[in-house]
Amino acid sequence: MISVKERTKELGVRRALGATPAEVRNQIILESVFLTMIAGVMGIILGAGVLSIINNLTKDLDFPYTNPTVPIPYVLGALLIMVILGTLIGLIPAQRAVSIKPIDALREE
Repeated sequence: MISVKERTKELGVRRALGATPAEVRNQIILESVFLTMIAGVMGIILGAGVLSIINNLTKDLDFPYTNPTVPIPYVLGALLIMVILGTLIGLIPAQRAVSIKPIDALREE
């Protein structure tokens, strides 16, 4: 919602120059999916790093959580769910962006 609010004038110019509502909607949804993918990949990398640190710290100890792992299908499934939810959540600002009339968007400052 913030990206649509901040870029109302830009979206209005695009619409005034002939962008169809579907193009504007697709742009907002694509941005939402891209940001979700970036956050998901960063989370996977951070999680792998934390598990590696835990594994190294507990290697020689009699600790119940030695060699912690997460199966790859679980990781990929979580990423897929994140992308699906990011797409669905991106539909709300995308619909708002499409509903803005070009003349109103150009007037807004």
